[in-house]
Amino acid sequence: MEKPIVGGQAVIEGVMMRGFGKVATAVREPGGNINVQVKAVVSIMERYPILKLPLLRGAVSLFESLILGMKSLSFSAQAAGEEDEQLTDRELIGTIILAVGLACGLFIAIPTFAAKFFRELSSDPIILNLAEGILRLIIFLVYLLAISRMKDIQRVFQYHGAEHKTIFCYEADMPLTVENVKKFPRLHPRCGTAFLLIVMLVSIIVFALLGWGDLWERILSRIILLPIVAGISYEIIRFSARSGNKFVKLATLPGLWLQYLTTREPDDSMIEVAIKSLEAVQE
Repeated sequence: MEKPIVGGQAVIEGVMMRGFGKVATAVREPGGNINVQVKAVVSIMERYPILKLPLLRGAVSLFESLILGMKSLSFSAQAAGEEDEQLTDRELIGTIILAVGLACGLFIAIPTFAAKFFRELSSDPIILNLAEGILRLIIFLVYLLAISRMKDIQRVFQYHGAEHKTIFCYEADMPLTVENVKKFPRLHPRCGTAFLLIVMLVSIIVFALLGWGDLWERILSRIILLPIVAGISYEIIRFSARSGNKFVKLATLPGLWLQYLTTREPDDSMIEVAIKSLEAVQE
């Protein structure tokens, strides 16, 4: 039988794992203990099966992952001693809205506005949209490169590497020990970083098919089409992760290479935290 899929996310001084109908967040406390929080989770797709249809499930999964990830980040900040208490539901919603707004500003509004300067080179809507998409991709890569140099973020990226290695060990049916986990690579084909890169590439193709309206029409159209872009990208990631075709594997290499920016080799204590998180969802 096919093994249940387990996904994860690095948080502050810890790792969140999701699988088996649960979400577990393990965090290394300042005193050295590992604090593990486990919660049952039921996807809205279980209540409304129509949301499991291709394209729809990608957008729903992205939204649910965003909410669960923010909750885990809030818990990790409190457990790691960086915050006095966890965010309330109202604060969590406000934080998500702010984060989405900033992302739309950085990766949609700015490149869409800047693309007007390319009109001096061409008036072809397809070329202008392609130029905008390439500019968006460049901004994304520069952003990742910039944050990857921050010391605090580098620790998060080490936990990101620990998460990938531990999931690889689980998928290989090997006992979850530090020594076993260390043998596996830190680059995983189902990583969210690879997903974001595919979103960028798919958006270039989708938006290139649109016309060239005024600035606000272009910004609004890109925001409205984001769920469709996310749905297409999700299906691509899902297919590539299960496919053994060498050409498909070759096409996913850029997503793996990008993880050299967003992951670092973890130390043994970080791997131990990731193992605790995965064991908690398996119990």
